[in-house]
Amino acid sequence: MSDIEQLKQQIDEQGAVVRDLKAAKAEKAQLDEQVALLLALKKKLQIAGGNGEAADGPKKKSGGSSKSLVLKEPKGTKDYTPKEMAVRTEIFRTIVSVFEKHGAVTIDTPVFELKEILVGKYGEDSKLIYDLKDQGGEECSLRYDLTVPFARYVAQNGISNIKRYHLAKVYRRDQPAITKGRMREFYQCDYDIAGIYDPMIPDAECVRVAVNVLSQLDVGKFVIKINHRKILDAIFEVSGVPADKVRAISSAVDKLDKASWSEVRREMTQEKGLDATVADRIGEYVQISGSGEEVLARLQALPELMASTKAQEGVKDMGLFFRYAKIYGILDYVSFDMSLARGLDYYTGIIYEAVLVEENARPSTTETQLPAPVAKKSGKKGKEEEDESQLRVGSIAAGGRYDELVGMFSSAMHAKGKKTDVPCVGISFGVERIFSI
Repeated sequence: MSDIEQLKQQIDEQGAVVRDLKAAKAEKAQLDEQVALLLALKKKLQIAGGNGEAADGPKKKSGGSSKSLVLKEPKGTKDYTPKEMAVRTEIFRTIVSVFEKHGAVTIDTPVFELKEILVGKYGEDSKLIYDLKDQGGEECSLRYDLTVPFARYVAQNGISNIKRYHLAKVYRRDQPAITKGRMREFYQCDYDIAGIYDPMIPDAECVRVAVNVLSQLDVGKFVIKINHRKILDAIFEVSGVPADKVRAISSAVDKLDKASWSEVRREMTQEKGLDATVADRIGEYVQISGSGEEVLARLQALPELMASTKAQEGVKDMGLFFRYAKIYGILDYVSFDMSLARGLDYYTGIIYEAVLVEENARPSTTETQLPAPVAKKSGKKGKEEEDESQLRVGSIAAGGRYDELVGMFSSAMHAKGKKTDVPCVGISFGVERIFSI
């Protein structure tokens, strides 16, 4: 290890010492002493040129000219021209008009949150959160979505009932595909209903909002796939999935819209360590899809599944949902799809996802007809990159019910852990994905 690398390691370790002392509210004299040590190490690194520059200024190329500046947007982001912004503005206007017709009011929240607010809410996708460097004693992260900040807002302000919409940027360290609207910085347009109502009425209203928005935006033929988290949990339970693997297996199931069952099964057994017999039981359930009436009848005819209290509650909810969907005139837009899982940890009830009809065809379930791998093309320095022309746009709107998220925050606010649940359900539209269609 070089001297500069050793100094950087010492600075990291000393920085951790200072942060721990701040968190423990140590005495000022002790804190000042450790801060002085940290500053001395940083000064030493600067003198050694460890900040990327020599002590006498920036390094020069041979010939005396400084390194040229590359003008480009960061990976996964995009500039928008005046013409593009005119289209985006119209998209926003259309979405907001539908939200307001349904009685929603708007709020705004900070672009970054305390890291502890976001941690543990997104399952395997938590690794996509952008963390910010400590700049004053608080560990923060850029918001991953608008749902968790909204739940924090409701709990913090003691709100028991609100219909709110929020248009704002969110950030994810995902592999981008610009032409398909898969970005690292992108707008979400959220509509959520918080409060106690008759069962499934707000849920049906959110799907109705989705139908209205996507119809007015004229995105083409679309379908809204619907499932229920309790039914999915019951499937995993009766199939024999260990409790500590449920969310990981749920995340694998959620890939059935773009991968064959044999590929998903392989991930479950070889990567997630699930017993092959258990995976095969899951496969019998999650490949069921169709109209609400058809799928409900098939589920109710499965005695092993219907012995589960969770399954009974989920089926009851879905029966009620499809009654309201018929009343609202949106029944033809929805499909009951047992493979829909939604990987986020905070969902507790109905979940849904809107996709274009042309992208909704399931991959073959047979081993001999696996879809071809995503095409690759050579990128800079010989690195392989995904060929965006071979990728799908994916979901253009998604959401579901999350009845316990507000209570999780409210209980953390009180020393005695008093929990005040505020049931919530919502829908989120991805503007960049809609714009790319």
